[in-house]
Amino acid sequence: MTRIAITRAERGPVRVHLTPGLLQARTIRRHATGAHVALVAGGATLVGGDHLAVDVHVGTGCTLDLEDVGGTVAYPTEGQRSRFDVRIRVDDGATLVWRAYPFVIADGAAVDRDMTVTLGVGAVLCLRETLVLGRTGERGGEIRNRLRARGADGAPLHLEDLDLSGARPEVGVLGPHRVLDSVIQLGRRPTVTSMNGLPGPLELHLEAPGAIARTTTDATHRTGLETVFTQWSQELLSRRAIASIS
Repeated sequence: MTRIAITRAERGPVRVHLTPGLLQARTIRRHATGAHVALVAGGATLVGGDHLAVDVHVGTGCTLDLEDVGGTVAYPTEGQRSRFDVRIRVDDGATLVWRAYPFVIADGAAVDRDMTVTLGVGAVLCLRETLVLGRTGERGGEIRNRLRARGADGAPLHLEDLDLSGARPEVGVLGPHRVLDSVIQLGRRPTVTSMNGLPGPLELHLEAPGAIARTTTDATHRTGLETVFTQWSQELLSRRAIASIS
């Protein structure tokens, strides 16, 4: 299991604790209230039977800017399903921004991907998630993608279960498309996204503080969500930086 944890220190920059797994974490920079960390694949993943696990803990009042260096490909499994489990805990007043690159499910791949999130009081998560069925010229394999996000008191913030397969396109989910791109922010409502007068992607504002911007298309560079993620994430990082100075 790959573990990433940051905590405040009495003086100086935050403490960054990294435990390598199939993914390797590398500290890019750190300061008094936060850190920028990159995730790098330690080898070819995911292949049949692989179990990839990532545990992220952002301590009270800290800000973690987490970035994938490259995307992830789930390769043909030959009858063995793969797993990708992510556990996130963001403590009171903390922020996690995760710049995840595309997750590609190749023909013949079968993946179970579970993400559990716990947010403390005043904590915020901003996540970019791009699911791609198939490499170029492929229809894509199967992925069961679950997200369970709750507050520290156990109250649900967002619960979602997607069952996608390139061999069984679902009307009203992906339809003829192969890319499902999402920007998910939980714990705080983002401001209105500026698209320079052009129509933007669908934004769903949740009952609990938070929102989801989502679109489907046939290519990752056509989703239009890069602008949304940049605006939402920079707003969070700027607010936290100002708060730490004051």
